[in-house]
Amino acid sequence: MVEKSTKSKAFKVIKVIGIIIGIIGILIIGLYFYITTHPQIIVGVIQNAMYQDAGPNSFEPIYTPGEGEKADGQYKINDIAYGTEYPNSFLDITYPDTNREEDRPTLFYFHGGGFFGGSKNMGDPMAASDSTALIDDLCAQGYNIVNVDYALVPEYHFPVPLIQMNEAIRFISEHKDEYNINMDKVIIMGSSAGAIMTAQYGTVISNPEYAALLSIDPAINVEQVSAVVVDDAPIDYQNMTLLCKMLVGNYVKGSIYLNNDELNKYECMPYMTKDYPAAFLLGSEYRNDMNSMAEKLETVGAHYVLVDPFAENGIAQPHCFVAAERVDPVAAEAFKKLTGFLKERILYNEH
Repeated sequence: MVEKSTKSKAFKVIKVIGIIIGIIGILIIGLYFYITTHPQIIVGVIQNAMYQDAGPNSFEPIYTPGEGEKADGQYKINDIAYGTEYPNSFLDITYPDTNREEDRPTLFYFHGGGFFGGSKNMGDPMAASDSTALIDDLCAQGYNIVNVDYALVPEYHFPVPLIQMNEAIRFISEHKDEYNINMDKVIIMGSSAGAIMTAQYGTVISNPEYAALLSIDPAINVEQVSAVVVDDAPIDYQNMTLLCKMLVGNYVKGSIYLNNDELNKYECMPYMTKDYPAAFLLGSEYRNDMNSMAEKLETVGAHYVLVDPFAENGIAQPHCFVAAERVDPVAAEAFKKLTGFLKERILYNEH
């Protein structure tokens, strides 16, 4: 009787433990599903720490609009409003020096930040280095830089930033004489989230089917674009890590579970054609995506250059590594290749 009672008690203990484990398992699954269908919960915590009471979106500029010579001799006009429908619709124009009359190529730059953070003033908080130094050094190479802000989550989702990208380019096109901007020698560059936008916009201007899918009337012709620079863009959604899906899915719809229509609009690679602008691709954290894009451009016969330090020499680099070109020799070499490519493409388009 004692043995039977002991066995009965042991069975009850095991049963209770099993029930507890089952409940914990259900709670974990439920929590996982809730977070993946509401990733803004996690993103919002980060945003609150970054922006505190200000919030990520504003219809007012952070700084008072103005212009003047910088300490490095470059000339900057800050916080020009390029639109009124969406928040953060401001851009800066930086010239290599005070001679604004000189005819120079134009480089549009779009910052990263996972579509929840970053700005034209601070760059991408998740990148290897502050991109503002990169922009200054590109400007010093002889480019007029148009540095553009755009709306962020949670209030705004895809394709709003892409629409704003088009609006900014249209604004500059319409005011090119006022600001002495050459819109026939254009480079479009983005890092991280901005690189996603750049990859997509290159598709918008080169494939009318994709432009129609997103209901975007391109503000510029592909012939005006000498090159696009795609700096470490996660554009292959199906093969993203869970963390990346939470950021991108949150941007697209506020959930990682995208339906076929949403995927069809977000993933631009299937719509890339031989008419895609000459592309300079930088791959580090998202090197697989950049290699996939290179393979697609190779397949359709579009011109591109891929810089992938890990594939080239086995050196792993942090996200958007080229921004560290002042202090890191691998980044400096990538920057040298980038500037050489841009000069080559501008000369090519002139002829």
